[in-house]
Amino acid sequence: MLRIASLTLREISLTLKEPFQISSGTTTQRRILLVEIEGAAGARAWGECTAGEIPNYGPETIDTAWIAIRDWVAPRVLGHTWGGPEEIQPALEINFRGHNMAKAAVEMAAWALAAEMEGISLSEKLGGTRDRIRVGISLGIQKSPAALVEKARAALDRGYRKIKIKIKPGADVAYVRAVRKALGSDAPLMADANNAYTLETAESLEELDDLGLMMIEQPLAWDDLLRHAELQKRLQTPICLDESITSADRAEDMIALGAGKIINIKPGRVGGFLQSIAIHDVCAAHGIPVWCGGMLESGVGRAHNVALASLPNFTVPGDISPSERYWDEDIVDPEWTMDREGWIEVPVEKPGIGVAVDQEHVEDVTVRREIIRLQ
Repeated sequence: MLRIASLTLREISLTLKEPFQISSGTTTQRRILLVEIEGAAGARAWGECTAGEIPNYGPETIDTAWIAIRDWVAPRVLGHTWGGPEEIQPALEINFRGHNMAKAAVEMAAWALAAEMEGISLSEKLGGTRDRIRVGISLGIQKSPAALVEKARAALDRGYRKIKIKIKPGADVAYVRAVRKALGSDAPLMADANNAYTLETAESLEELDDLGLMMIEQPLAWDDLLRHAELQKRLQTPICLDESITSADRAEDMIALGAGKIINIKPGRVGGFLQSIAIHDVCAAHGIPVWCGGMLESGVGRAHNVALASLPNFTVPGDISPSERYWDEDIVDPEWTMDREGWIEVPVEKPGIGVAVDQEHVEDVTVRREIIRLQ
């Protein structure tokens, strides 16, 4: 049984080592919403809301998520006795549309709390089968093809198993071609457009077909499966859908329409772990590989992603880079590390998320805080 007695919201501020640019904007300072929940027996666990500062990836932001958790999520979960964390997401869907990232932050923390209380790893609680996962890197849009080549070569030398190149019209074919030429035909490259194209501007995507990419991620509008299906017919390269997939139903729609051949599962985007597992299972049944994307998370969010990516159908390296990729100092101990062959160890022998939250560091970077209890 699972009972949540209190919920603490914290906004922390972390500075990225370098600006991260995608087609819809650039991030230099990361505002992160952390959720700490306390069980009735005093056990505690952490979650992270992956909403950004502005609504450029999805409709949510850190500020809307704060309101949603405080006013609508917390009242539904506090003080209720749950048979297990898998009961929380369905309860949050009753007459409560959207706000997936807000819901996920609490739901995922509840899974971590349940694992902590049972003395097992979050990976085991979710059904993970791996004790290490392959790691990819996401490279933001660079000022020139030469600058991108330098970043990509360094990533390959570091051991990353997949190199994702952010693209947009005007910074696409020449950039990716330069990397392919410099790194050779065996380099594991993919492109990510973050919705930057339409069918009318997709000719450059067809030119990418000659470059042997693993996939092209989310080229068209985030809510448009039909046009992705039309584009996939024009491309040899597999389309991977990210923003378009918000539930297992949407994954089934993608498969039925032929709108893509790979799915990037971000647990925050889909409302938490229960829906992530459902999408994973649908894809496994249809032979669709999945991988776990990143949202510039702290070590807390990264812990949740590592656990999820240990499930068996996560066969493509995810965007789960080590802490050093983004932060001078992460908020967890130990920080997440990657070996020279591009593997991150899954902490299967440790209960809960497998790392400790550095409370002192969290206090130092906390901008605001709110504790929510039953009245």
